[in-house]
Amino acid sequence: MHNLDSTIQQKRDRRRMFADLRFRAYGIFGLLIAGSALLFLLVNIFSTGYDAFRQTVITMEFNIDADVLDVSAMPSTEELQEANTLKVAKNSFYALFPEVKKRKNKRSLYKLISLGAELDLRDHIRLQPESIGSTVTLTVPMSSDVDQYFKAGLNGEEIKSRLNEKQKAWLQTLVDNGQVTTRFNTDFFTHADSRYPELAGIGGAMVGTMYTLLICLLIAFPLGVAAAIYLEEFSRDTFLTRIIEANINNLAAVPSVIFGLLGLAVILNVFGLPRSTPLAGGIVLALMTLPTIIIACRSAIKTVPPSIREAGMAMGASPIQVIFHHVMPAAMSGTLTGTIIGLAQALGETAPLLMIGMVAFIANVPSMPNDPATALPVQIYLWAESAERGFVEKTAAAIMVIIVFLIAMNLLAVILRNRTRISNK
Repeated sequence: MHNLDSTIQQKRDRRRMFADLRFRAYGIFGLLIAGSALLFLLVNIFSTGYDAFRQTVITMEFNIDADVLDVSAMPSTEELQEANTLKVAKNSFYALFPEVKKRKNKRSLYKLISLGAELDLRDHIRLQPESIGSTVTLTVPMSSDVDQYFKAGLNGEEIKSRLNEKQKAWLQTLVDNGQVTTRFNTDFFTHADSRYPELAGIGGAMVGTMYTLLICLLIAFPLGVAAAIYLEEFSRDTFLTRIIEANINNLAAVPSVIFGLLGLAVILNVFGLPRSTPLAGGIVLALMTLPTIIIACRSAIKTVPPSIREAGMAMGASPIQVIFHHVMPAAMSGTLTGTIIGLAQALGETAPLLMIGMVAFIANVPSMPNDPATALPVQIYLWAESAERGFVEKTAAAIMVIIVFLIAMNLLAVILRNRTRISNK
C-alpha cells in the first residue's frame, strides 16, 4: 500500500514538473515570437530609412549675371528677394551640356536638378551680394528621381527609375566628371516639410515637438504634483475625494482621441486659441499626461516611510515643511520617472494633434509656440500617405529619429531615478 501511494505521488510530481516545463516553454516561445517581430520591424525601418541620411548633390559653377538676375549693380534687399535666380540656375546647368539645344530636351535635362539649387543660390546671393557679377561654385541637391536612382546604384540595387535613357546618359556624364556625389543630409534635420522629397525635412516638426512637450511639461508637472500632494497628504476620505480618485484612474485609460475632441471643443472653440500651434497641442497633451503624473507621484509618496514625516514633525517642522523638505525629495525619484514616461507617451501621440489641426502642411520652422507647426508623429503620418519613394525613406528615417528620442527619454528616466535614490540615501 505504501509503495502504491509512493508511485502515485511520483506520477503527480512528474506531471507537475512537465506542466512547469511546458509553461516555461510557452513563455520562452512567446518571448521569441515577440522579439522576432520587434527585430523584423526595426530591421525593416532601419534598412528603409538609413538612405534618407544621405543626399545626392552636384558641385557646379553658377554664373551670377546681374542682367540675368534682373537686379541693379547695388541691389536692395527687396530686389534680391525678387531676383530671377531660377534663370541663373537653369543657364548654369545648361552650360554643362552645350550640345543640348531643343527646348524639350532642356526641360528634361533640368529635371535632374532640384528646386533646392535655386533656393541655395538665392540664399548665397542674399548673404553675399558682392558675388553678383562673378562665378561661384556651389554644391546643390539633385532631384528626388536622381537621388533614388543614384543611391540604388551605390547599393547595388535595381529600382524602377523614372529617368529616361537620355537623362541617365547625362547623369552618367556628370558622375564621370566627378560632379555628382553623396553627402550627409543635414537638410533633413534643418528643413521643414516640402512638396519635393529631396527638400523635405523634420526640422519644423522637431521644433514644434519641442515646444509642444515643453508646454505640456510646464502645465502637467506642477499641477500633477500639487494634485498628488493634496490627495495623498491633506484630503479626507470623503465621497467627493473617492469620485476624484476614480476619475483620475479612469482618465489614465481614456483613448487619446477623446482628449483631442476635448481640445477641439474647449481649447479652440471656447477659449479661441489658434489652431495648429504647439500652444494648443501642449495644453491637450498636458490634459492627457496629467493623470499619469498624478498616479506616479501618489505612488512615490506612498513609498516614503512614515518615520520621515514623524521625524520632521518631532523637530518642529510644519506639515508643509515636512512635505516639501522631506517627503517630496524622497518621492522625487518615482515622480520624475512617471513624468518622463508620460512625456514619452505624449511624444508618440498623433490623434489628439490631428483633432486640433496640427496636420496642416507647414513649410516653415516655427519660431514661437503660437506659430503654426506640426509634430514628429503627425509629420510621419503625412509622409506615410505620400506615394513617392522619396517620402518612403523619409518616413522610415523620421520613425528612427522618434525611436531614438523615446530611448533617450527612457534612459533619462532611469538615470534620474538612480541618482535621486543615491542622493536620498
